[in-house]
Amino acid sequence: MGVTGSGKSTLGEALARALRWQFVEGDTLHPTANISKMSAGIPLDDNDRRPFLANVAKALAESRPRGVVVSCSALKRSYRDQIRAGDPDALFVLPLLSHEQLQERLKGRAGHFMPAALLDSQLATLEPPSVDELAIRIPGDEAVDAQVTRTLAIMATHLADGLRV
Repeated sequence: MGVTGSGKSTLGEALARALRWQFVEGDTLHPTANISKMSAGIPLDDNDRRPFLANVAKALAESRPRGVVVSCSALKRSYRDQIRAGDPDALFVLPLLSHEQLQERLKGRAGHFMPAALLDSQLATLEPPSVDELAIRIPGDEAVDAQVTRTLAIMATHLADGLRV
């Protein structure tokens, strides 16, 4: 989970490889109207996100019990709640970066429909996970391998405590 440029897709792909799970790029789950809106620099509202979040929840539900990693912004708790409708045990991983680090990453990104101009609206929307959510925060500026190692270690701790992730 996270804002544009946070590395959620890169981390998601690497994590899926490490787990030998399927990876689903969340951007492919957006309706065409959402992609057009974002491409035009218009932030999505909750109504726009509803079908997208339903698609994410469906991807999770259809993956049980084998597992899947889905990249998705999941910026608000209410969005994460909608996603958990597909898998109540979904684990959210939030790579954290400063505004400046995110801007720098977005400058170097080409060929993506999400313009850097929407970063501030995403940061304003972001509700970091609460302590009662199954979620972890990791340094987004670590090497991807270190992020994967950290995430897997935390997942192993949760499994040892009897939680399914």
